[in-house]
Amino acid sequence: MSRSQGSSLKRPRPPDKNPDSQPLSDAERILYELIRSKEDMGIWTRDMKRETKLPDNVVNKALKALQVKNKIKEVVNIQSKGRKHYMATEFEPSKELTGGAWYVEGNLDTEYIKILKEACIRFLSKLKIATAEGLSGSISKSGVLATEISSQQIVEILRALVLDNEIMEVKSSGSGEFSSIPIGTVCYRCTNKGSLGGGAPNLGAMALFPCGVCPRISQCTPDGIISPKTCVYYTKWLEF
Repeated sequence: MSRSQGSSLKRPRPPDKNPDSQPLSDAERILYELIRSKEDMGIWTRDMKRETKLPDNVVNKALKALQVKNKIKEVVNIQSKGRKHYMATEFEPSKELTGGAWYVEGNLDTEYIKILKEACIRFLSKLKIATAEGLSGSISKSGVLATEISSQQIVEILRALVLDNEIMEVKSSGSGEFSSIPIGTVCYRCTNKGSLGGGAPNLGAMALFPCGVCPRISQCTPDGIISPKTCVYYTKWLEF
């Protein structure tokens, strides 16, 4: 037999052992199409049984097969941790299911939140006053955190600190310590409770700072019709 003759013979193809390429049974296909249609929200097993009308034993068997074939995965739903929730492997769970950045495997990451709160207070004590964006940039550049953090996460931490009375939210007047921050921009500063020195909460006169709640702050300028010079509330605050 010549080499050319030998090459024309067909060899039997070895069986495909890749789970992804294995065919699906009718029940598996029905369940997979339903689960995949829910995208990043996934679906609860009871809802699968209700929508497909398949018997419990058929659903359970098909779900196990789909997991082995790497078509679906079980995910944690923080709203109902006791329920089995499934999703197609090509999707990542939505924030509604996972709780977002503050949750790990369905559990609130209290240690991470505590570290972020302490970092925000420490940097805010040094900066005296800062916007959420400025604080986020300072923390990111410092490298004190092992993981990346978004500006939105910093905003959420700052809101929590305001509720804890660790810091206060004010609006820039555009002058003095606010000179580098546009008028009306939301800023944050430590209270005595949240400062590095600690101590009992003492909001003092700053809690009554009129510019912080003034609805006309965006129109206020040093020489304008609305200005600190003509503002009776600002004058009374200075006399406080």
